[in-house]
Amino acid sequence: MFEGFTQIQVQTSDPEVTINLRYGGTGPGLLLLHGNPLTHVTWHKIAVRHAETFTVMAADLRGYGDSSRPRGRPDHSNYTFQR
Repeated sequence: MFEGFTQIQVQTSDPEVTINLRYGGTGPGLLLLHGNPLTHVTWHKIAVRHAETFTVMAADLRGYGDSSRPRGRPDHSNYTFQR
């Protein structure tokens, strides 16, 4: 799965959160984002095919798959849409 892709962990501005990312291919960037409650693996069948033309990036959103999530605060402020 994801033949020829590289997997990395990207550190965000939040020290508690890293984002799991797979990327591969050459050309203009194509970012593939999954829906709820899925992960980047959703894209495994088309990512390799698109990598023939694009630099494809498939990420796990914060708190999904292999991406981490921050500890919740009592007021839930770090889980708002703005955050």
